[in-house]
Amino acid sequence: MRNLLSVVLALAAAAAFPVRLPAQAMRRAPGFSLPDSRMELHDLADDRGKPVILEFMQTTCPHCQLLAGILEDLRQKYGASLAILSVANPPDNQTTVAQFIAAHKVGYPIVFDCGQAAYSYLRVQKFGLPQVFLIDQQGMIRNQFSYGPGTLEIFEGNGLAAEVDRLLHSAAPKK
Repeated sequence: MRNLLSVVLALAAAAAFPVRLPAQAMRRAPGFSLPDSRMELHDLADDRGKPVILEFMQTTCPHCQLLAGILEDLRQKYGASLAILSVANPPDNQTTVAQFIAAHKVGYPIVFDCGQAAYSYLRVQKFGLPQVFLIDQQGMIRNQFSYGPGTLEIFEGNGLAAEVDRLLHSAAPKK
């Protein structure tokens, strides 16, 4: 029983903090090509050469709603030097996503997935939302953030901007 409690506490602690992947544990971001509500395809490979924020979200998630404003601010701040993609899974549909886009003034694409892209990133069938992956210019996953007490600065503050700045500066040519 004591071992089970230790495992449960370790898993709870791990879920509350960002996952910082050591260089040897980084992995290539799984590719996908998914449609948005206008049936335009968004291919992750099209954004190679710039950092990508990839969010798995749901329109009814209050943390996802708050993050939408932060992502929109980042889109405006970084412009074409940063790509942002949000991925919605069922039960979201074209109607709920269109309402979310209008209500939160979203200018970045929200694409539709039936779970395959989410599974290829998260490697589990059930997960909390939102989930954010920071992908570098070479298509490698640098960080994964799950919403929790240890990641409030990412989801509610300026932490995500600091992470993007770090990626942009790490790719800048040395003088």
